[in-house]
Amino acid sequence: MNDASLVALSAQLAALQRTSVIANNVANLSTTGFKGEHLLFVEYLSQANGGTPASYVQQFGTTRDTSQGPITRTGNSLDVAIQGDGFFTVQTPLGPRYTRNGRFQLDATRQIVTSQGYPVLSDTGSPMVVPDGASQIAIGGEGSVSTEQGTVGRLGLAAFASQQAIMPTAGGLYTTDQTPQAPANSKLVQGALEGSNVEPIIEITRLLTAERIVDYTKIFVNAQASQTSNALERLGKTV
Repeated sequence: MNDASLVALSAQLAALQRTSVIANNVANLSTTGFKGEHLLFVEYLSQANGGTPASYVQQFGTTRDTSQGPITRTGNSLDVAIQGDGFFTVQTPLGPRYTRNGRFQLDATRQIVTSQGYPVLSDTGSPMVVPDGASQIAIGGEGSVSTEQGTVGRLGLAAFASQQAIMPTAGGLYTTDQTPQAPANSKLVQGALEGSNVEPIIEITRLLTAERIVDYTKIFVNAQASQTSNALERLGKTV
């Protein structure tokens, strides 16, 4: 395969990888607190035949869109949206994990837990338990949780120096080795959830662009293969 075909193939592979990321974004349009991701590419220069440089497409990594998602009112007292930076801290069997999904509930022991059953931690790192008989749960903008029987605690919010270094895991949770910090400008909204920040029209446009790139590079590679085949055929006839 010649250098031109290899360059086109690198562009085609990059477009296919981009399609996979876009498809994951589209699949999470309705996922609470989801943050869209995008691939980053760089130019990779290599010396081609004849000494001229060949410019290839190389995947550099994935970046996360950390912008605020839309906040929608639900009326459920245990639904909590974060307006601004930060993550809720939850305790899992693998250790602390972080999430923007504030769809909480009470388990059999009246602990505040996630939909997967993981305890939501307070700012002191302990699970939050609502007293028996309490029926009115109030969550303040600063994270305080209280009932008609008194204060339960304060929801623990964690922020990090580099949000791009936070790694996604299963169930909309994130993990990181960074030390949690208190968010500078964050407010909690009770009875609401933060939706996915993925813009469907933009993602569909990106998907169409990626598909066109795949089609164009396929046509180019096929044309290059046809030229090579014709050249070999002519050379064979002159022998």
